[in-house]
Amino acid sequence: MNGHPTRDEDFDLYALGALEGAEKQALESHVAFCLGCAQKLADARGRIAILALAAPPAKASAVVKEHLLQQIRAAREGGGAAPIEMKPQPPRPAALSRWTAILLPIAAALAIAALLLWNANRRLDSQLAALRASMQQEQQQLQSARDVASLITAQDTITVQLAPQPAMPHGAAHVMYNAKMGMLMYEGQIPPAPAAKSYQLWLVPASGNPISCGVFNPVGGQPDHWMTRLPKGIQPKTFAVTLEPSGGMPQPTGPKVLVGAPS
Repeated sequence: MNGHPTRDEDFDLYALGALEGAEKQALESHVAFCLGCAQKLADARGRIAILALAAPPAKASAVVKEHLLQQIRAAREGGGAAPIEMKPQPPRPAALSRWTAILLPIAAALAIAALLLWNANRRLDSQLAALRASMQQEQQQLQSARDVASLITAQDTITVQLAPQPAMPHGAAHVMYNAKMGMLMYEGQIPPAPAAKSYQLWLVPASGNPISCGVFNPVGGQPDHWMTRLPKGIQPKTFAVTLEPSGGMPQPTGPKVLVGAPS
C-alpha cells in the first residue's frame, strides 16, 4: 500500500482484528509514516472501545437458569426458604482476550500521545525561555544606547581627561559625567593590572568620601568602555583610577594611576 487506504472501513477492520494478510501488513507499514492515517486508526480504536463498552449485558445461559430453578423448588419442598448459594463464575478466557485486544492498543496509543505532547511542551518551553532571554538582552542594549545618547547630548555633561601619574602604568582615559542625571561613562586604555590586583575608578566629591564608580580588569591591547549610574546631584572635585586588591575596596587604598579634575 504505497498510497493512503482507499477504504475507510479498513481502519475499523484492523481495530477489530479482522484485517489479515497483505492488507494488514500494508496498513501497518503505511500508518508508521503517515500521521493522518495513524490518527484515523486511533479514532477507529476509540470507536471500537466505545462500542464494546456500550454492548448490552450478556444473558444467563439455560444451564444457570435451570440450576437456579432447581434450588428454588428444593427450598419450597423443604418448607423453608433455604439460602441460595450462587458461586461466582470465572470470567471466560475469550471475553478477557477480547477486552485485552481492545484496551491494550488504546492504552499504548494514549501513552505515546502523552509522551509526544510532553516532548512538544518541553521544546516550546525551551524556545520561549530563549526568546525571553533574547528580548531582555535586546531591551538592555537598547536602554544602554539610549542612556549613552542622553549623556552625550546633554548640555550639562562634562568631559574630564584622566592623565597617567609618575611611575605608574602609562595609559589614557576620560570620563563623561552628568551630575543631574547621575550618569558616568568611562573610556580608556591602560595595561592589564598586576596579579591579584584590579583597577577602580573613583569620583572624589567636593565634600565627603570618594565614591566607587566601578572595578575593571583591562585585557591587554583592548580599550575599556562602560557606563554606570551614581547618586544624582554629586559635584566632583576630581576623578581617579587607583590600583586595588582584586575585586576592589570600599575606599581607595592603593596608588593613583590616572587622575583628572573638571576644568
